[in-house]
Amino acid sequence: MPKYAAGTEVSSDRSRSEIERTLRRYGATAFAYAWEGSNAQIAFKLADRQIRFRLPLPDPQSREFTLTPTGRERSAPAAEDAYEQAVRQRWRALALVIKAKLEAVEAGISTVEDEFMAHIALPDGRTVGDWLGPQLTAVYAQQAMPALLPGSKDA
Repeated sequence: MPKYAAGTEVSSDRSRSEIERTLRRYGATAFAYAWEGSNAQIAFKLADRQIRFRLPLPDPQSREFTLTPTGRERSAPAAEDAYEQAVRQRWRALALVIKAKLEAVEAGISTVEDEFMAHIALPDGRTVGDWLGPQLTAVYAQQAMPALLPGSKDA
């Protein structure tokens, strides 16, 4: 299946700016962008919730970029172009996801909490998804729900 916006010419900067404008239009009261290593992230405040999306960026040394689809080695400029295309594609996909979530909330189909639950930042800096992921893995492995409250006998 082809990737969304695989051939986009929209720069990463333009996609980030579009995300910021979209968030402002839907009522966000803060916005931030950062990157470190192979991850970029955006954070914003919406409906009194701190929300953070991590965007894993591809490895520029990956064979996906250093080799052509037929297995031939790409020149350094061609590899850089292929890498930049993949980065642009990911930013376009993130812009689409955020816009769709905001529109679902605006249309009354969903709520901010339901749409952004996994990305809501907790007081310790983790997101709900970071915190809940290992617990979901354990619940499925054990095929049993944990007690609702510590010491509770009810599941």
